[in-house]
Amino acid sequence: MFYNENQTGLQVSELFPSIWATEEELDRAATSCLSRVFLRMFAALLVTAAAAYAVVASVFLQQLIFSNTYVFYGLMIAELVLVIAVAAGMNRLSVAAANILFFAYAAINGLTLSVIFFVYDIGIIYQAFAVSALMFAGMSLYGVVTRRNLSSIGSICMMGLFGIIVASLANFFFRSDMLDSIICYVGVLIFVGLTAYDTQRIRWMLREANADDHEEAIKKISVAGALTLYLDFINIFLKILRIMGKRR
Repeated sequence: MFYNENQTGLQVSELFPSIWATEEELDRAATSCLSRVFLRMFAALLVTAAAAYAVVASVFLQQLIFSNTYVFYGLMIAELVLVIAVAAGMNRLSVAAANILFFAYAAINGLTLSVIFFVYDIGIIYQAFAVSALMFAGMSLYGVVTRRNLSSIGSICMMGLFGIIVASLANFFFRSDMLDSIICYVGVLIFVGLTAYDTQRIRWMLREANADDHEEAIKKISVAGALTLYLDFINIFLKILRIMGKRR
């Protein structure tokens, strides 16, 4: 949660006693943490890509995952459980355990996302990935360098996210192409905004950290931040792909 010092009349350090002795120490910690976040996120994307490629290259995996409804939906449920486990148990999990769960999620996500290679032209997939990467990089950079408090943007995007979830569930029954397009365009805007907000929030997570070991705090927050930004990127990519996509 973010606090605007001008509105509250209190310094953030008074609300949340910091484990960092000075702002300079916090800056160094934030730089180190962000480096780990993006490296870990990039590694997770490679794991996802490798898992997807394994399905594309294996007829056995294709039949196992896509010919068996129980397996496919079992994998999707496993993804949800892993995300919840990492997000909710971050304070209790060890760094090693959080990393294992995160990369397990990335691998399972690759298995289910492999379906896009059977639905969309490969050229469109590459183009959507490139556009998504540029959007993500630009908004992440903005989240790092801006002095503006993005908490209000984050709140608006979260409300919008719940809105498109409801709209997506409704469209499951209505099957409206127009509503689907609106959901995709609005979804891109929402996750682009969340990318900037979630990037900035990493610094605030460090500021509010309550740990005896500074290095432990950086490691745990880097896992949580990598998971959040990974989800933002995947959602931007999928929405862009549906907008650009030429279905086979």
